[in-house]
Amino acid sequence: MHHLSPAQMTDWIATWGYIGVFAMVFAGNFGVPVPEDTVLLMAGFLAGQDALDLSTLYAVGIASAVAGDCCGFVFGRTGGQRLIERLASRFRFIHERYERLKNFFEAHGAKTVFMARFIAGARFLAGPMAGAAGMPFLRFLAWNILGAVIWCSLVITVGYLLGDELDWIIQEYRRAGHWIALAAIIVVATLALIYWRRRRARRA
Repeated sequence: MHHLSPAQMTDWIATWGYIGVFAMVFAGNFGVPVPEDTVLLMAGFLAGQDALDLSTLYAVGIASAVAGDCCGFVFGRTGGQRLIERLASRFRFIHERYERLKNFFEAHGAKTVFMARFIAGARFLAGPMAGAAGMPFLRFLAWNILGAVIWCSLVITVGYLLGDELDWIIQEYRRAGHWIALAAIIVVATLALIYWRRRRARRA
């Protein structure tokens, strides 16, 4: 899939539809090296061309991202962390992202599951690392779902609205992943603060 041109990938998604989208996004979040973010961009473009239903695509994308990360969590909880550490010791690409994500976990805890969603190459590590670290599943699931909802909705919507510029969008998206994550965290934190203040005011 990495070697397919945007046109070829669009044809592939048009052929396989929602099943193809689910399979690719699930695999990418579980750890298979596939460009799931590009798949969602292409799928959003097809929704803009009325080849796919936008609402259904949102649901499929979010469900597959959550499911893939949850399977990664179980993988890490049942011993998969050793395999990841071996791969990180052999492959520089994985080692760099593993160390970066490890530092994030030490500094930010469960929020790293959300942050990793926006970092290409680190996304598939969050689930196994959270599982291996003994993070409570419900806490992991909450951050997993929040990240999947924002990430999938954002990527699909960009493809839906700006599909004619997909080549440029794909390049810029991968460059700006960290900034997108930071912006998303600020928005979520702001909404949470507003909700907390309103709830406190009602109790008062």
